Amino acid sequence: MQRLSGLDAFFLYLERPTQPLNVCCVMEIDPATMPGGYTFDRFCEVLAARVDGVPEFRLKLADNELNFDHPVWVDDDQFDLARHLHRVGLPPPAGRRELAEICGHIAGLTLDRDHPLWEMWVIEGLHGGDAIAVVLKAHHALVDGVGGANLLAQLCSTDSGAPAPAPAPRMGAANPLKIAAYGMIGAALRPWRVAKVLPATVATVAETILRARGGRHTMAAPFAAPPTAFNGSFSRRRNVALADLDLEEVKTVKNRLGVTVNDVVTALCAGALRQFLQNRGELPDRPMVASVPVSVHGKSGRPGRNHTTWMLCRLDTHLGDPAERLRSIADGNTAAKEHAAAMGPTLLQDWTQVAGQTMFGAAMKLLPRIPLPESPPHNMVLSNVPGPQDQLYFMGCRVDGMYPLGPIIAGAGLNVTVMSLNGRLGIGIVSCPDLVADLWDLAEAFPAALKELLNCSESAGHPARSR
Repeated sequence: MQRLSGLDAFFLYLERPTQPLNVCCVMEIDPATMPGGYTFDRFCEVLAARVDGVPEFRLKLADNELNFDHPVWVDDDQFDLARHLHRVGLPPPAGRRELAEICGHIAGLTLDRDHPLWEMWVIEGLHGGDAIAVVLKAHHALVDGVGGANLLAQLCSTDSGAPAPAPAPRMGAANPLKIAAYGMIGAALRPWRVAKVLPATVATVAETILRARGGRHTMAAPFAAPPTAFNGSFSRRRNVALADLDLEEVKTVKNRLGVTVNDVVTALCAGALRQFLQNRGELPDRPMVASVPVSVHGKSGRPGRNHTTWMLCRLDTHLGDPAERLRSIADGNTAAKEHAAAMGPTLLQDWTQVAGQTMFGAAMKLLPRIPLPESPPHNMVLSNVPGPQDQLYFMGCRVDGMYPLGPIIAGAGLNVTVMSLNGRLGIGIVSCPDLVADLWDLAEAFPAALKELLNCSESAGHPARSR
């Protein structure tokens, strides 16, 4: 068995019927390249062989009332692929909007915790029946953004006829007494963990105060974001919109203005949001704030499947000039990264490791009763996940587009996640229709935001700086 880390378990405890904490990836695939031709039965056969080589797909949660620590992962000895694979058809003519509508329904469904926490939907009938979409959904306790990309990579290949990987070793089941016994050890270690994490926290607070007093920039402050339509209470319903951009054009802006790809992605989001809110007559007069997950894979040395810290970034949506907006965002991102680095890559993981199920449960009951400031803690979640730049094949089918979808969380009913693939930048936008009925105006603002950045970078015309 393998016990969940505090951060992995945090996503379990935070989940509510109105707040499913899943990560999804939508792929548009061409079935014409599948060896032997596409049929759903053949797709199932190929998937069954590949799933057998991915250990995460066979893991389920195990827990009991005597366990004082987080749940554990065990192997599902009654694994049945049919529980996780679903097939639906879109009525013609079906395009990207119809695909997004069913993706919104899928994103709003919680996963069954009695079985491995993932599912896959095969959506047939796309683009006149010549294309298929596949939605892979997994719980955030199982994967973070980078982990999800790695999970997907195990199912894909650069050759349509690549053989399936060898079956992965099984983790096995766990005895309930063993779960409880090791749980008592984990609970007993919490005072020692608190003693270790407190000095680091005090040092972080002191560093933040010194940075501010010394005139050095810090990341955006929480509860300083302007209220927007995305910051109300939401239901379990989800709506989705998709966009894609030319990665080379994004890199052109990056090279001309001497910033990073991530700076350009942030500026694209800011530009699209500015146009969207301006058209609605709701543009705030101060900068919006995004929560940005930062991968610390390979840096934290901590157990678990989520290796992420967070930083708050100003989007500078109040600035009308796109070049000025990008420069301000780039400077703010640099300050936020330095501030996050000063906090250390493991502080969030260490604090979540201190708390057990009882403490998390009490906190979840108490938090809604605490009066909060009028300003929301943040406006949205913005994530940029690097993806492969090769042509990929999924079950032998050529992947023509890939769009990540992240969860929305209380306080910020908007998630924009970006992933690069083979020269394209796929953008997945998720919200709730009770907040904003139609997201397509926002999705369609992304190409316009890129065009204005290209225009201003062309007029700037100075050589790139290495960052």
